[in-house]
Amino acid sequence: MKTVFSAALVLNVLVAWLPVFGQRFPSVSENQRIDMLKPPTGRPVKMVLDTDTYNEIDDQFALVYALISPELDVKAVYAAPFKNSRSSGPGDGMEKSYEEILRILSKLGRSPDGFAFKGSSSYLTDLRNPEKSPAAMDLVARAKKCSPEDPLYVAAVGAITNVSNAILIDPSIIRNIVVVWLGGNGHNWPHQREFNFRQDLNASRIIFDCGVPFVQLPCTPVVTHFRTTVPEMEAHVGGRGPIGDYLLEIFKDYKKDHFGWSKVLWDMTAVAWVIDAKWLPSDLVHSPIVTDNYTFSFDKSRHLIRAVNFVNRDPIFRDFFTKLPEAR
Repeated sequence: MKTVFSAALVLNVLVAWLPVFGQRFPSVSENQRIDMLKPPTGRPVKMVLDTDTYNEIDDQFALVYALISPELDVKAVYAAPFKNSRSSGPGDGMEKSYEEILRILSKLGRSPDGFAFKGSSSYLTDLRNPEKSPAAMDLVARAKKCSPEDPLYVAAVGAITNVSNAILIDPSIIRNIVVVWLGGNGHNWPHQREFNFRQDLNASRIIFDCGVPFVQLPCTPVVTHFRTTVPEMEAHVGGRGPIGDYLLEIFKDYKKDHFGWSKVLWDMTAVAWVIDAKWLPSDLVHSPIVTDNYTFSFDKSRHLIRAVNFVNRDPIFRDFFTKLPEAR
């Protein structure tokens, strides 16, 4: 491992800028990147949340979890685009996500002013003309006020479009942020046609290629284990004020037949990693290469990222359930 680190360090010294798709990004030394990829220790942790909130029901849980956790100083929440049966296109998905963010904030008694921002109306197609959405511009502004020693954590739980646009708008921000993204599958999984990853292949490629300090939470077969059930939700979420009742309602409405049924609340895990990374063990691995076929290829000379390899679901749910009464 020491030899790999040494080669990477030499490469970073020799190459001041890293080209990706004809774009050029500031280099981050491997020592600096490894240091920034250590779990955050200062409290509260400065964080923004990028979420396709109306996509299904897990984003709502993630947003509430972030806002009721005193370990986090959530500076902003961004509405991400999505397209599935709940939207007519990425722009419509973003608008519906923004409206859902406003609903959640209202139930928590939080103002959206200067806090909730609309994101991209389309996926990333023109890398030389990134969309300067309110979310992307807010991320750029906040990141520029941070530093490698005191970075901004960007927890992203949808298509990574807003974050990649921000990086294209001002590549220098990769030195001041740590991206924690629920996206893609495990590196040994046969494909990467996971919902967040496949929606915007260009944006996904930028995150893996640009050299930003990056924590990946693979969906299958890692975060798939973060499941809960209607009885557990009824026992620990329902009756906990307007927000608890709302979360229980959307959970139960997601599927009519609850017999023998459990649901993955994917997005809570990205927030959980920022709160306590011990709950989600991880490894430093070389960033995979994103192919046009929605697969990964590998080159051990590439920069390092952190990849989560397991989810301890019990302490995360216990933490969430314990904090939820504070939202009354």
